[in-house]
Amino acid sequence: MTTTVLAGASAPAAGLGIEPGIYPNLPMEAYHGDRGSLSSSGARKLLPPSCPALFRYEQDHPQLPKKAFDVGNAAHKLVLGEGPNLVRIDASEWRTAAVKAVVADVRAAGGVPLKPAEYDQVQAMADAIRRHPVASVLFAPESGRPEVSMFWTDGPTGITRRARFDWLPHPRSGRLIIPDYKTCRSAEPSALARAVDEYGYHCQDDWYRAAARAAGLAEDPAMVFVCQEKTAPYLVTVIELDAAARRIGAAKNRRAIDVFARCTETGYWPGYSDDITYLSLPVWAERRDEEEYL
Repeated sequence: MTTTVLAGASAPAAGLGIEPGIYPNLPMEAYHGDRGSLSSSGARKLLPPSCPALFRYEQDHPQLPKKAFDVGNAAHKLVLGEGPNLVRIDASEWRTAAVKAVVADVRAAGGVPLKPAEYDQVQAMADAIRRHPVASVLFAPESGRPEVSMFWTDGPTGITRRARFDWLPHPRSGRLIIPDYKTCRSAEPSALARAVDEYGYHCQDDWYRAAARAAGLAEDPAMVFVCQEKTAPYLVTVIELDAAARRIGAAKNRRAIDVFARCTETGYWPGYSDDITYLSLPVWAERRDEEEYL
């Protein structure tokens, strides 16, 4: 299957149902605003410990930009070369009315306001990526392009799936390797293994490789995560998930796709449970209290 490459300007407005294809220039707002398709992050929101009702609520009530995401978003801009404007706010105190107004104006314009220390931090993070022997090659400016959106039809259900590649390499000989940039608290491998489980990166791995296959970009693409600490010296670890993690990610994705298809067809987006739920104490609490009281 070969997917048509379309100019971002030709895409429908957000929420109108974007046709299958590759969109190199699709605005972020249009991508996230397409309610008729399912993304990897949306799929993860449909499954426990979340539920379809929360997924639907967040669709109906998009979150406003959060300060907690500013450093990560700014680092993405510098590493990938595309994204919101970064605005350094040279003020020692951000609680005054004047500075709050400036920050609000920057956010309203789609930019990311940064304190001087934060601005220097993300510059140093990008520099560390450029010095890394693997990450620097994966994100080399001439090797691909950032923020490429992809929409395709899921064969078993007929729903539209979507993905937005941090970086899509240009066609070349050899295996297609798709890199994705993540900021993290710790880039130590065992800590990253926990992050993969917590944030569902194994699900994203399967989802994005499926997107590449659907687009006819590669029959057997690989995906790696470029993980960088947000504190000096901004260490970088590049990881590839093993076959077991990818199988589990694929199975969870298929379950989420089926849930999305069923909820879309019926118009019913259930919560955690529609029945009375029988619960036990957590194992650790049961053991603690049995020793103390029984």
